[in-house]
Amino acid sequence: MSISSVIAAFTEDQTERLTGVSKRQLRDWDNTDFFVPSLAFEDRRAKFSRLYSFRDLVSLKVLNALRNDANVTLTHLREVKAKLAHLGDDLWAKTTLYVLNRKVIFHNPEGEVREEVISGQAILEIPLQVVTSGIEDAVIAMRHRDVSKIGKIEKQKNIAHNKPVVAGTRIPVHSVKAFAEAGYSVAQIRNEYPTLTDDDIRAAIDYDEAA
Repeated sequence: MSISSVIAAFTEDQTERLTGVSKRQLRDWDNTDFFVPSLAFEDRRAKFSRLYSFRDLVSLKVLNALRNDANVTLTHLREVKAKLAHLGDDLWAKTTLYVLNRKVIFHNPEGEVREEVISGQAILEIPLQVVTSGIEDAVIAMRHRDVSKIGKIEKQKNIAHNKPVVAGTRIPVHSVKAFAEAGYSVAQIRNEYPTLTDDDIRAAIDYDEAA
């Protein structure tokens, strides 16, 4: 099944849930021309004027890993974008990027070496590769979920060993609770389970199986 047959465009809310990039960041990046949604309307004041393509989601997932997980500064990311502008619109989606000491490393196919983008210095260490797999599965799951089940908990035979799960998913309540008990916020848990809403997560946290 082609992703285009599942969903053609993604709202800010959906994009936030699927990529981990907050709506505030999305709007700031759009307003400053750092990352402009592919399907944006000219009048950004209109409702749903910012719509993102699937390729946008992949790019934003990479940017979320670089900016919010690896703590690469936005200033540095802008420099990287300018330096690698010749790669075109697929820079963030298709280019193999790495992170070392909060600096973005680029695999240069011409010399078969990894270079720090801005200085061009060759990197000998094995850096952390940014991984962006799994978005398509999350999109499909989000698209086909029954909205009437959002924020509810259920038990179904032969699912999660008959333990309570977030309704309409196979995500066990105890898994969500484990993240909460480890100190994860609702937003951080949503990053781990992008198909869940805030209501789903709060319902799981508040669920008392003994009640």
